[in-house]
Amino acid sequence: MRNPFLSNRILFMSKSSPLDRIDFDILRHLRDDARLSNKELAARIGLAPSTCLGRVRRLVEQGALIGFHAQLDPASAEVGLQALMLVALTKHSRDRLRTFQDHVAGLEEVVQAFHVSGKYDFVLHVAVRNSDHLRDLALDSFTTREEVSQIETSLVFGRLDAGGMPVYGGRD
Repeated sequence: MRNPFLSNRILFMSKSSPLDRIDFDILRHLRDDARLSNKELAARIGLAPSTCLGRVRRLVEQGALIGFHAQLDPASAEVGLQALMLVALTKHSRDRLRTFQDHVAGLEEVVQAFHVSGKYDFVLHVAVRNSDHLRDLALDSFTTREEVSQIETSLVFGRLDAGGMPVYGGRD
């Protein structure tokens, strides 16, 4: 499992290997539909399929494309409830932070995790079967941990998918 906390790692390419307009077009198309075949992607961008495939491979190798995923229907995955858990740590040391991040990364219920500033140290998006599962997750996986001082949970009533990560570069 990839660690969701890529400490101080910039997920876009460095200035030493800038993206061009075609690279940004590829990123936009794959962001919108990662299931595009190479042939279809090449046609939309106006490249030969072999050239397009080479560019996509380079974008993966250089870290501009960090993964492809399938978005699941929560009900089909037997997820009946989603929540945001705000977690405050007792002490802010690198060791405690790393220990907590490793713990969170190993929890199947955690969909996304954000290390944030403010009153709380983490915002966790969790998906569970029901309210009993949420209660057990909170009690067994968070309140019993010595590095956790406080949690606050808000239920998710709805979700708006705003379209994914914006792709700013490469526009004329």
